[in-house]
Amino acid sequence: MVWPSLLVTLVGLLNIQRGSAYGVPNVPSHGGQPWGHIDFDSFVAFGDSYTDEQRLGYFISHNGSAPPPGTLLAASNSTSDGGYIWTRYVTFYASRPGHSVKLYNYAVSGAVCDNDLGSRFFASINGPFPDIKNYEMPAFYADVNFRYSNGTKALDIDPSSTVYAMWIGTNDLGTDEFLTDSQVPGKTLVDYLDCVYDMIDKIYANPINGRYLVLMNIAPLQLVPMYQLMNISGLDEGYQNATETHYRMWEQVALVNQAYEWRTMGEVMVKKRYPGMKIAVFDVNSLLTNIHDNPSQYLNGTAPANVTGYINHCNANGTDCMQQPSPDSYEWFDALHPSQQTDRIIAQEFLRVVEGKSNYAWYFS
Repeated sequence: MVWPSLLVTLVGLLNIQRGSAYGVPNVPSHGGQPWGHIDFDSFVAFGDSYTDEQRLGYFISHNGSAPPPGTLLAASNSTSDGGYIWTRYVTFYASRPGHSVKLYNYAVSGAVCDNDLGSRFFASINGPFPDIKNYEMPAFYADVNFRYSNGTKALDIDPSSTVYAMWIGTNDLGTDEFLTDSQVPGKTLVDYLDCVYDMIDKIYANPINGRYLVLMNIAPLQLVPMYQLMNISGLDEGYQNATETHYRMWEQVALVNQAYEWRTMGEVMVKKRYPGMKIAVFDVNSLLTNIHDNPSQYLNGTAPANVTGYINHCNANGTDCMQQPSPDSYEWFDALHPSQQTDRIIAQEFLRVVEGKSNYAWYFS
């Protein structure tokens, strides 16, 4: 029977000591058995502009064409946060003399999990933004199976030393998708969640055999200037979202993040959907909320900490941009994206999640 084992699991998860990260109170109780030591040397990431390094840029500069199989994109310090993206900082912090961590980043700015649920046209590539299901995951598989002319594999990754990360949902829940009822008629947030777990199936399956996955939950989008209350954000760039939009976004985020926690537990520990796989749900939502509520603990620029404004101000066309001084004082780079300082904090906490030292993670296996 399922219910007795489920009850034991629930009791175990609820019997957790409350932690405190960075000395900040009100960190939520998280639990499960952390992973053992992982000396990982490969890091594979999927997602949207919160994670993209330069993949959408490749599409734009090549008339909408994707990178051919075996094309491994280099690091870039020109991303949505104004510098290096959080995944690149993970490799910086995890590498040491004699041990480097390679990043394979398939995230695409503008991506949703599945364009079949609703897609947005992007004129610069004359098509919809590439998604995880129909582009990112197939591109990863193509690279895994690709060999150069000398017989060398493009991606020679070992499941025992590879960590995967998936951070998706900012666009799925946003404007021109679920937030504005622009998804395909009849599709719901359940379909979005189904896509997420279907993509975990792809990471788990042969020939990938993924065994360590960090599933990152939805950021507190109601706090980003684009969706914040107008009297707080003070936006002057045409977004001007109504109070209803702010609270609807908040409700969507809260609902999906509850589902991430409990559905992951159900899929892994009750249904046994991924035997042998270890999944950590990284509560990046609580981390970013704590930055917002306790900025002096995290933001270290020369100006006073700022969690309602942002660094990069542009006109309605996205041009004539002007950046504010002291960028490390800001939680947000622009009206939607975290700052580089915030991404450094995310990267540091991500490594704590992998090491089993984070108060912002649930572990399931």
